[in-house]
Amino acid sequence: MNVYDILLGALLILIIALAVRKIYRDKKSGKTCSCGCGSSGGCSGNCSICASGCSMARKKDK
Repeated sequence: MNVYDILLGALLILIIALAVRKIYRDKKSGKTCSCGCGSSGGCSGNCSICASGCSMARKKDK
């Protein structure tokens, strides 16, 4: 293996790890909602399946 291959592999692993960490932290802090009521403020129309509904998600974002 070439040194550059190892560095590229390590960089890719680091990027993936940071992305997973960000997703985990956002989910843990309540910034995401599986029904589409997340931080964007938009509502996909499935708010009845959310535990708190879109109005609560929008209040949480402010």
